[in-house]
Formats: sequence, C-alpha cells, structure tokens
Amino acid sequence: MISGATQLIAHLGVPTEAFRAPLIYNPWFEARGIDARVVPMGCEPEDYAAFLPLLMRLRNVRGALVTMPHKVATVALLDQASPAVRISGACNAVRRDAQGRLVGDMFDGEGFLRGMRRKGRSAEGC
Repeated sequence: MISGATQLIAHLGVPTEAFRAPLIYNPWFEARGIDARVVPMGCEPEDYAAFLPLLMRLRNVRGALVTMPHKVATVALLDQASPAVRISGACNAVRRDAQGRLVGDMFDGEGFLRGMRRKGRSAEGC
C-alpha cells in the first residue's frame, strides 16, 4: 500500500517494460515493513536533464535507480560523484543528501563481481 508517508525510489530509463528492480525491491521492502516503493518512470533522453533535478526535489522521493539510456547523462547532473562514477563516467544510483545535493554512485561492477562469486568464480588476476 502506498500512503502519503511512502518513500519513493524512481527507476529511470526507457523502455520500462523490462525493469526488474521493482519486482526485487518492493517485496523485500514489504516483507520488512519498510514503507518504500521502487516506481518505474519512463523518461525520454531529451527530457532527462530537466526531469531528474525536479524529481529529486520532491519530498517523498528518496533516490533514483538509473538505467539506460541515462547512466552517462546523469554524471553531469550530480553535485557529488563517487570514485566509481568518476572512473566509469556513468552513474546508476542517485540520492539527495541532507543539504539537498545530488550524490551519485555506480554499482554495476560490484553487482557483476558479486554474481561471479556466487557462481564460484574469481576475478583475481583479471
């Protein structure tokens, strides 16, 4: 159930039909009694630079998961970028800090390595 207190996490990209994050995170939040939901939002590339800063100003938007085609464009919209963002030149997670600044990070590499480890593989020496 979404209420006025529900914290929203935008999942931004185009097209939205293949997004899996809501299917993973929303049941996880619900099972733990966390009043938050991941919401797919299809934003066209030509609207993205104006949309992201306005979206992140909404009081009940906690952050955003960013996918294609917006990962590279997001970097220029950040006030602060993690080392992973600076190195990769792309961003897939954005949050608003206590001062209202947009802070970005990139988790794609970590997810890939975690998946390899779960399958018994190692990236050492690569």
